[in-house]
Amino acid sequence: MTAATACRVTPVRVLRSEWAKLWSVRSTGLALGATALLTVAIGAVVGANHSSGNGDGTTGPVQFTLLGIQFSQLIVAVLGVMVAAGEYSTGTIRATLTAVPRRLPVLWAKAAVFGAVAFATLLATAFATFAISQSFLSGTDQEAALTDPGIARALVGAAAGIALIGVISLALGAALRGVPAGIGAYIGGLLLVPEVVGALPFGEDAVAYFPSRTLEALMATGSAADLLAPGTALVALCAWVAVALGAAGLLLRRRDV
Repeated sequence: MTAATACRVTPVRVLRSEWAKLWSVRSTGLALGATALLTVAIGAVVGANHSSGNGDGTTGPVQFTLLGIQFSQLIVAVLGVMVAAGEYSTGTIRATLTAVPRRLPVLWAKAAVFGAVAFATLLATAFATFAISQSFLSGTDQEAALTDPGIARALVGAAAGIALIGVISLALGAALRGVPAGIGAYIGGLLLVPEVVGALPFGEDAVAYFPSRTLEALMATGSAADLLAPGTALVALCAWVAVALGAAGLLLRRRDV
C-alpha cells in the first residue's frame, strides 16, 4: 500500500471519523440516555395510572404509551444541532474540512451516523416502553399487543420520525453554524410555524405535511381525517430532510468556514 493510498479520503473513513467524533463528547451518551429514560419513565407512569374511560378515546395505544417520546424529540433535536454546530463553536471544523476538502462528504457522514444512532436508540426505547406500559394496561381500553394490526409499524414509525427530525435539526445546525441559532430555528420552524399556518384559512391541509404532523401520522395505528397515510407521511418527512440537507450542503460549499 502506497502512502497516497493509505491517506486517501474515502466514504468509509469519513464515516468512521464522524462516528468517533459523535462518541467523543459526553453529551451524546447523556442525551441519548436521557431520551430513553424519559420515554420509558413517562410510559410506565402513564400506563400504571390509566383506567378505562379516563382518556379522550381518540389516542391510539402507541401514541398513548409513547407520550414521553414527544418530549424526547426536543432532546434529539438539540443533540442534532450540537453534532453539526458544535465543531464551529470549538473551531475544529477547520481541521475537519482541511482533511476532507470536498466538504459535502462530512455533512452526509454526520447525517448518516447521527440518524442511524438516533434511530437505533429510539427503536429500542419505543419497543421497551410499549412492553413496560402494556404490562399495566391489561384489561383497559389501551391494551394492545405487538401482533395487533399497525402496532409494530407505528413503533418503528415513531423511531424513524424522530430520528429524521433530528437529522433536520442537524442540517439547521450546519447551515446556521451556531448552537443557539440552530435550536431557535428548530423551535421556530418545526414547532411554532405549523401552529401559525394551521390557524390560517385552509392551513390545516398544509400543516399535515409539516414534520411534527407527519410524526403523528407515523405513530398512528389507525386512519384520521387530519393526518396523512403513514407512507405519504414518511415520504413528506424524507423530503424535508432532503431539502434541509441540500440547503446546508449548498451553504457549506459556497461560503468560508
